[in-house]
Formats: sequence, structure tokens, C-alpha cells
Amino acid sequence: MLLSIQDLKVAFRMGKGVLAEAVKGVSFDVPANTTVALVGESGSGKSVTAMSVLNLLPENAVRSGRILWEGRDLLQADLGTLQAMRGKDVACVFQDPMSSLNPVFNVGKQLCEPLMKHLKLSKAQAMVRAEELLNEVGIPEPKRRLGSYPHEMSGGQQQRVMIATALACEPQLLIADEPTTALDVTIQRQILELLARLKEQHKMSVLFISHDLGLVGEIADSVVVMRHGQIREQGLVRDIFEAPKDDYTRALLACRPSLEGNPARLMVIDDHIAGRNVQGDAKAKDPDAPVVLQVRSLAKSFWLRSGLFGKREFKAVQDVNFQLRKGHTLGVVGESGSGKTTMGLTLLRLHEPTGGEVIFDGKNLLKLSSAERQAMRRRIQIVFQNPYASLNPRFTIGQTLVEPMAIHGIGQDLAEREQRARSLLEKVGLDGRAFGKYPHEFSGGQRQRVAIARCLTLNPEVLVLDEAVSALDVSVQAQVLNLLKDLQDEFGLSYVFISHDLAVVRFISDEVLVMKDGQVVEQASAARILAAPQQDYTKRLLAAVPRGYRAAA
Repeated sequence: MLLSIQDLKVAFRMGKGVLAEAVKGVSFDVPANTTVALVGESGSGKSVTAMSVLNLLPENAVRSGRILWEGRDLLQADLGTLQAMRGKDVACVFQDPMSSLNPVFNVGKQLCEPLMKHLKLSKAQAMVRAEELLNEVGIPEPKRRLGSYPHEMSGGQQQRVMIATALACEPQLLIADEPTTALDVTIQRQILELLARLKEQHKMSVLFISHDLGLVGEIADSVVVMRHGQIREQGLVRDIFEAPKDDYTRALLACRPSLEGNPARLMVIDDHIAGRNVQGDAKAKDPDAPVVLQVRSLAKSFWLRSGLFGKREFKAVQDVNFQLRKGHTLGVVGESGSGKTTMGLTLLRLHEPTGGEVIFDGKNLLKLSSAERQAMRRRIQIVFQNPYASLNPRFTIGQTLVEPMAIHGIGQDLAEREQRARSLLEKVGLDGRAFGKYPHEFSGGQRQRVAIARCLTLNPEVLVLDEAVSALDVSVQAQVLNLLKDLQDEFGLSYVFISHDLAVVRFISDEVLVMKDGQVVEQASAARILAAPQQDYTKRLLAAVPRGYRAAA
């Protein structure tokens, strides 16, 4: 057995002798040349379990049990032994490559470091091997890319560099901690196929950590399902998908949006465990509802430096046309770099447009004065992708919600604004205690609820949602998507929903706009786009959606 974790317990010292238990007696094995998936929601203990193998945990962590590496207990190993293993025997690929790669060093230097440290290669030998590694993970022009810095590469290329760095010393075990969560579906598919190919090529094992059972069904040999620091179920991937024994496993499988069917609501964990069927069929929208937003020939260009004194035009958005009706949702899909986010920001003039019209309430938003734009901005709001970055860490949640009302003169006084803020927190599923807390005291899903509540303080008519659920666990994602549908039904909101996840877009959207290289390549109803896509690009996006074990079998 390559790795055997036996009765692992991990707690964190919180001061005054208080221990917070994160992992509570976890046991599982990782055989040689096998992919084992650790699956669960945020806070389930899966990453803490994996990072315990090489003790990549904070100093306040307390571990007990046994972690046997080829029969040797790593809990008894000294720091020197663990440092010798890190990168050589066991390597890690993390979720966010931008925070894992050193922004000061170029790619070549970061690839050479483990080669020179563990394999004692000379600098010249290491550079030759680094070029081979970049070629192996599918990065074009590998020799030129050795001189690139992380910020000069796309998210998918950065993750490939991380994988190349991890594989530099041909480890026996690769720990992949949510390596595809932040990537669009086509890049995600490429990374999964790359990991599967490299696993076979190098005869290594993979410990793959994810919150998405549909995703791991395509790559894993066996699955370990965790919740609240404990294992709820483990077994072969076939058994987990075809006959899950635990209610929590069945709930995880059920709460992911599907490309088939169009339920009114998504099942969430508590619904499934309690045996409540809340799905039903989605209600048809009024096809003749009034148009609230009309976009004509919208364009946005950026000017990039070319040579010493020259400039060249980069057309990020070109000739985008659509109309959005009251109470309807327009889904905007495409890969990273397709222009979908730039289009959304240009609608709000967070990017100044190059051309076109955005007609709202009879006025062209792109021609408004500063004062008019400020008044209109109250009626069109945006929810960003990252709930950790979009809230002011120095403001309480109450301050975050009250401030926009004070700026726009909503409410008679502070007491009325605070009452409205508390009411909106309840509306998005947070109790009154949230009012006085700070953002760091909440999970990602709760922060996104706060961000939605902040938008609602201004009584908007249109919400632009820019990858608003892509950073969330599938179970939390289901809760937020249900919330968005409820708010739409109650307030008649119209959404521009930007996403790379076609299953999510299928659930929430009435019409879909597919973008590639800044242009709209296909536009139709959500049902028609998914049932009969016309463009090869749309077909490729659909083919990349993870479909779990059965579709892969």
C-alpha cells in the first residue's frame, strides 16, 4: 500500500486550551497507480486531511492517528524527512495557481528549483528538463514560455505550470486540491484529461480533492465522501454513483444542476436528507413581458502597446445585440477570454464602451452624464464572482447594507435603513445576528448572499451576475440559485447571468447568448441551445460539461 491513513484526527488550538476538531477519525487507503477522490463541501475536512500527509498545516494544528507511507508513519517523521519528501515523493497542485506561483520569478526559475534541489541537476540541465515538462503538459512554445511570468499566462496555462512543477521529480503521489474549480468547462476538461494521461504515463497515484461528485466520477477509481470531518461513505466510483448508501452522498449527487430537464428548484442537502421533493416543473415566462434592456451593437476595445512607440487595438467585445425582458434571465456563456465579463462591465459603464447603445427606460446608458449615471446605477446592480473580494473587510454586514441606501437617499433615517437591511438579510436566508458581524466570519456562500442583499437595498430592476456562483460548493450553489429564482419571482427582477457552467445556465436562463473572441456566435432559448446547438463551439462547450461516472463509462 502506497499511503494508508488510519484513524486520523486533526484539531486546531484556538487559545485558552480550546481545540476545534476539523478531522474526526478518518481512515482510507491510496493504492499504487490509483486515483482516489476526497469529496465534500467546504469545511468537510477534506483539504485538512490531504495536507496532513506532509504536515502542510498551520503551527496550531494537532494531529493524531497514523499516516503510513510505504509502511512508515509520517506522523513520527521529523521536518527534514518531510522536506525531502515534499515535491519528490509527494507533490501538490492547489486550487488557485496565482497564489501558488511566485509572481516575482519567471516560469523557468520556478520549474528549475525542485529539479536542482531534489535531483541535483545543473542549471543548464534543469532548463532543458523544464522545457520538456512544459511541452509534456501541453503549453505551446515551451522554450519561449520559460521566460514568462505567471501574470502573463491564462488561468489554464498557470495550472498547467503548477502541474509541470509538481511532476518535475516524478512523484509517486500527486495531491490535487480543487485544481479545476476556478477554470471554465473546456479548460477543466483539458486539465482532467491531462491528469489522467500523466497518471498512466508516470504510473503514479492521485489524491483528487473536489466538492463536485459529477466531476470526480470521470477521473477517480474510488471515492471517499466526507462531511463535518468524518467519512460518510467510501467505495469504488461505480458503486458510489450507481448505488450510494448514504443520504448525504445521494444529496450531493442530486443538488448539481443537470443539462436534462428544467426543474423549478434545485434540491439542496437538507431537502434530500429530509425526503422533501421541492423540484416541480419550471413555470413558463411571459414571452410578451416588457423589454427593460435593449443592447445594440455594443463594442469595447483596449489599446495595447506594440513595439517601442506603437499601439494596437484589441477588440474585446464586438457588435453584441440582445434584449432583456422583465422577469427574464439572459445567460451569457463562453470560455475565459470570450468577452462575456467585459460585456457585462461595459453595460454598466464600469468599462467605457467603444461604441453601441444600451437603452434602459428610454435612455442610452452610454450617453448619460455623471449625475444621471449615478441615479441610473441604483436601478442596475452587479454581483461579482469573488464574495471574498467584493465586501469591505472593515465594514460590518450592517454597514455594508446601510451605506448604499444612505448614498442614494433610500429610507428616512438610519433606523429605517437598518430595519430594511435586517429584513433583506432574512430574505436571503441570514438571521439578524449577521448584522453586526464582519465578512471574515462567514462562509463563501453566506458572503455571496450578503452581496445579493446589498444589491437589493437599492430596489434594482436589473442584476448583472458575473460568475456569481462559480466559486461555491455545488450544495451552496443550489441554495443561491434557488434564492435568485425566488427573488426574481417576488420582485420581477431581470438578470444578465454570466457563467462558464452550461448546466447552471440551463437551470436559471430563459435565453442564452454564446460568446467567443468577443462576438456572439449563437443566440437562442436555453432549451433550444442545449437540445440542438448550431455552432461547433457551442457543441464543444456542451461536450466539456462533467456528466459523472455513467456518462464516462
